[in-house]
Amino acid sequence: MTKTNAEIVREYGPFPGADSVHGVTYDGQNVWFASGDRLNAFDPATGKTLRSIDVAAHAGTAFDGHHLFQLAENRIQKIDLKTGRVLATIPAPGGGGDSGLTWAEGTLWVGQYRDRRIYQIDPETGAILRTIESNRFVTGVTWIDGNLWHATWEGDESELRRVDPRTGEVLESLEMPPGAGVSGLESNGGDLFFCGGGPSGKARAVRRPKRRAAKGSGAREGNAAMR
Repeated sequence: MTKTNAEIVREYGPFPGADSVHGVTYDGQNVWFASGDRLNAFDPATGKTLRSIDVAAHAGTAFDGHHLFQLAENRIQKIDLKTGRVLATIPAPGGGGDSGLTWAEGTLWVGQYRDRRIYQIDPETGAILRTIESNRFVTGVTWIDGNLWHATWEGDESELRRVDPRTGEVLESLEMPPGAGVSGLESNGGDLFFCGGGPSGKARAVRRPKRRAAKGSGAREGNAAMR
């Protein structure tokens, strides 16, 4: 396993009216983050908040190229990006213990915090398609270039991990500075990860190490907006 220090490129926030940053996602232009009672979008170039949607937003956030998906207690909400209307809901696999959320190859991937697992689920029914075990608490999850990454946060320590999606083996680790916990994780489809900062009220951009795409991993880049 390769272990290096994470390179934080930029910090965003605190944001007006948002005490915490939970799940994060990227729609190809703006970063969205969950702050409890609403979803918020900001411009990653300027850090300026652009809009918000009043909807329960307690944990992970995802984007499939057209819709936002948001964990709220024991359910996942499908949200119209333009109107902010909740179009559908499915049960969350952890029944309320869910954390990270991302979209890849037509399915949702859901992190389980204390269960230390990542589930691949059917976005229409919530049926579990695959289970990946971890040996750390799982917060955010994301796919980029055929690689599965997830965030961990235990005590004062947090890291971003690239793992084998078949075995859960840790292949690479980016260690965050002490106190810079990661509550949500999403790739920008390029050389950056966007990371939620939990109760700090901040979000951070972290440099992704350059690497060739993995072969036979079972998923490709998840953010449809970046294809």
